[in-house]
Amino acid sequence: MIVSATEIKNNFGKYLALSQKSDISIKKNGKIIAILKSFDNEKFNQLDKLTGIIDLSLLNHEQL
Repeated sequence: MIVSATEIKNNFGKYLALSQKSDISIKKNGKIIAILKSFDNEKFNQLDKLTGIIDLSLLNHEQL
């Protein structure tokens, strides 16, 4: 789903809830500037356990 930055600003709660089911691309001036996506707590906890073993700064947002 692609929505404008103004729409996100005016209805943040709605899109926060929707982001749990599907990624929300945020568009400003005709360009996608951000993606609102759900947080996978289990995946984060697994990565957190690896802190010190791997450098998490090397991972991009797709891998988190």
